[in-house]
Amino acid sequence: MKVLMMTWEFPPFIAGGLGTACYGLARALLCKGIEIDLMLPTAYPAIFPLRNPDDVDSLQARPLSAEVIFPETFSEQTLATRLMWLGLSYESGAYGFSNRRLHHHMSERFHHLTSHTSPSDLLQVLIQSLQGDELLFKQVLAFTQMVYAHVAENDYDLIHAHDWLTYPAALLLQSRSHCPVIAHIHATEFDRAAGPGDHRIHEIEYAGLTLANRVISVSQYTKQMIVNRYAVDPNKVETVHNAYSMDEEEKKKHRIFKDPVVLFMGRITLQKGPDYFLKIAERVIKQFPRVRFLMAGTGDMFSRILQQGASLRLKDRFLCLGFLGREEVKRLLDATDIYVMPSVSEPFGIAPLEAMASGAVAIISKHAGAAEILENVYKVDFWDIERTSDIILELLHHPSRRAALAKAGEHEVADIQWNEAADKIIQVYERVACST
Repeated sequence: MKVLMMTWEFPPFIAGGLGTACYGLARALLCKGIEIDLMLPTAYPAIFPLRNPDDVDSLQARPLSAEVIFPETFSEQTLATRLMWLGLSYESGAYGFSNRRLHHHMSERFHHLTSHTSPSDLLQVLIQSLQGDELLFKQVLAFTQMVYAHVAENDYDLIHAHDWLTYPAALLLQSRSHCPVIAHIHATEFDRAAGPGDHRIHEIEYAGLTLANRVISVSQYTKQMIVNRYAVDPNKVETVHNAYSMDEEEKKKHRIFKDPVVLFMGRITLQKGPDYFLKIAERVIKQFPRVRFLMAGTGDMFSRILQQGASLRLKDRFLCLGFLGREEVKRLLDATDIYVMPSVSEPFGIAPLEAMASGAVAIISKHAGAAEILENVYKVDFWDIERTSDIILELLHHPSRRAALAKAGEHEVADIQWNEAADKIIQVYERVACST
């Protein structure tokens, strides 16, 4: 089976859990014989043929247009250099076009390309929702145009689209040839905004979830969200929990500080609850000064959290680290004793699995998707600062208890592998292929 997979993130360019999930899932699918052509939001029309598991690390690109001519030494360059040449860059871990050539007259060209698509009201709403002066919407529009103009969808058994940023491209290909589409939803706009959010994104999510042949959600929490908020038929939605692939090398804790480390890692946005983490840090540090609270990540609340931390005079007991690369994240997790995820809304949450695999005790929101499959964790209400603080203090005062729970969590995560998720997704592939 050959699948066209579209995603906005993929290592080494990661802004959140989406890239990590797509990487692990793609590798597992390749191990089971699925052929994948991966598309990312490149500035030049290109595709990444994945045929073997190791291809997810090399990401060799193939141009989709005769106008795109790779330099003679292109294949000899590092992966990061090749991807940056194609128009991907490290912008705080997010994608950004370094080449704006595709933006020239793209709206006019896009309307020309879509003039022969289905007159479906939802598709028209979808097209209108892509209009906007914000850079992100321009990027989504450019990606949609590139896919529609250059991809021969008849080469594929189905299209697997991850999150709203790729839904427009997938649905327009579907309207042209009826190639079946699977809409994989990792987070909704309700999650990201922790409230109403952007109405254009809601319209795109609604269109994607409604017109797709099948929907995959990362948790029962997310399934209920889209059933209740977007009126999606529950029989159309398959829940496939995320997983985590542990390194085979021996795990050893490597201390950064002599004091215990409590970590928050993720986007510094309202959804992830960084303000709750800061309040927890204030309470715990007052009672147990020999601890370090570290916050890794960036987002629209970063400056505010930094200023509030300074005003509380927590000094070097509370440190904001900003965006970290993959190797830096690995070293940080290896030095972490307690991981806290106080998310207001969390469709799944791969980061706790990463922390547990590195030997940390995890404290997570009880309504997070990961809470559906994890046992050796503390599950609390995101707003319950007192309860979370008490758990951390108990763990700090009893290192042996903390070590035992950490070991149990590490063993538990070792059994949560992408192979099982891939098997479930292949079953979805087969059902969709047979019904179209």
